[in-house]
Amino acid sequence: MNVIQAMRVLLQVVDSGGFARAAASLELSNAAVTRQVAALEEHLGARLLHRTTRRVSLTAAGNEFCARARVILEQLAEAESAAAQGVVQAAGVLRIAAPLSFGMLRLADELPAFRARHPQLRLDIDLSDRLVDLANEGFDVALRITRELEPSLIARRIAPVGMTVCAAPGYLRRHGTPRTPADLERHEVLSYKYLWSGDAWSFTDTHGRSDTVRVRPAVHATNGDLLRQLAVADGGIILQPTFLVEAELRRGTLVPILQDYHAPQFTLYAAYLSHQHLPARVRVFIDYLVERFGAASS
Repeated sequence: MNVIQAMRVLLQVVDSGGFARAAASLELSNAAVTRQVAALEEHLGARLLHRTTRRVSLTAAGNEFCARARVILEQLAEAESAAAQGVVQAAGVLRIAAPLSFGMLRLADELPAFRARHPQLRLDIDLSDRLVDLANEGFDVALRITRELEPSLIARRIAPVGMTVCAAPGYLRRHGTPRTPADLERHEVLSYKYLWSGDAWSFTDTHGRSDTVRVRPAVHATNGDLLRQLAVADGGIILQPTFLVEAELRRGTLVPILQDYHAPQFTLYAAYLSHQHLPARVRVFIDYLVERFGAASS
């Protein structure tokens, strides 16, 4: 049997969610697809798929095999490209996880030029503020805005991300303007649930002295856009990445506070799993992020 071809058929069944859809995509008969998968299972001596009348799903062995098969096929495609053209072309599907607000406000503007540069690359993008599991969820790269990454990941620094503490003028007129971080304890605070430091907000004054205050949030939320809208509506004080609030700061619907203090700077990372061979599709994407965002703060 042709193991490479059988790998391609198996992955198409998995990605399509069934034998019939895979057969249509591959322009093969259902029987031919079924035979290829059955032959591969017999060759390996392991069951790769759970089959029901409505859907298929991977067994534990199938999940492990498919992860390795994808790497093998990617490396094969890159080797063929390099041999034919003298240069590796990025191709296939690139699965990206990115924070929702950053994805909408910054990443989306950069994708058209990236796609024009790499027309053979297809993008599968998940925008969510949760911390995705790259290995178990099949992501190639995850963009993270943080001060510290999980030790299981390797990452490339893309750009610094400034943080701004601010509130609406109406809120400050009614409740007063905080002069020191300790004053935040008496204010309505709108807190981002996934903030690296949690509800402990740290600041450094102009003399380099550090000050940390544990805020008591009136609102916890997993999305910065919601918190920004609440703040604009006089709902309280937020600490958010500057890119998220810069339009409101220009318009004056939000104003910076505690300007004698600096909030810690975060970093935009492109994180990925450790591989001996980084696929071309991941490498070109990360290089592009550095090119577009690395010259200045994101």
